[in-house]
Amino acid sequence: MGRAFEHKVVVVTGGSRGIGRAIAASFAREGAQTVLAASSPQHLREAAEIVDKTGGPSALTSAGDLKQIEKCEALFELVSSHFGRCDALVNCAGATKAGNFLDLYDEEWHDGFALKFFAAVRLSRLFWPMLKTAKGNIVNIVGGAARTPDPSFLIGGAVNAALANFSKGLAGLGKRDGVNVNAIHPGLTETERFFELMDARAKISNISREEALKRSIEKTGIRRIAKPEDIAELVLFLCSPQGAHITGTAIAVDGGATPGYY
Repeated sequence: MGRAFEHKVVVVTGGSRGIGRAIAASFAREGAQTVLAASSPQHLREAAEIVDKTGGPSALTSAGDLKQIEKCEALFELVSSHFGRCDALVNCAGATKAGNFLDLYDEEWHDGFALKFFAAVRLSRLFWPMLKTAKGNIVNIVGGAARTPDPSFLIGGAVNAALANFSKGLAGLGKRDGVNVNAIHPGLTETERFFELMDARAKISNISREEALKRSIEKTGIRRIAKPEDIAELVLFLCSPQGAHITGTAIAVDGGATPGYY
């Protein structure tokens, strides 16, 4: 794209690992000033080093638990005080517990919604005036379970479905205010989180991680597991001038794994 995002400010939650880190690196490669938010200071430092190697502006980081509204507000204040603008908000933070339904209690459900759903809602509200001024973008990284329920991933599916619905509804407001809002549904993707989920599913079925992975691939019929960069490049396109007429949609990056109609 030829450093199409120079002088743009892009906020990426969950930016310290996996898909979020790949998204931040892709934006930095194209000249964007990235702001990475996550709970682990160590992982953020490691991610910032990777982003800096792209040749783009050095990443600014914000360590804090975005389940707490105060930390969401602190992230907004950091961006506001340093740059006074936001051109794209990528809500990628979120980790929901998999497992047997009867073993998942209220605290796990509250925890799942607190980070992936409520943090995205709060940050979208906080950054909306800046995004409206910039005619910017919100991209919510959701997940295929929003469309394809899984009895061993009920919290994740419910959270994803809620975030997908929120994204579609918010896009209606975005049409009025000039903010594009889209969702992406990654499928099986090579991240630390993915392998943690494989371990959880393996435990439920009393099998090895390798066997759980094999069964997941065979069940979907995909040719390969996605790389985080596969999702990152789509985010980049949606936030670029070439993607300016795409809003209010959800796109699966899953190798064709999602059954049914879109």
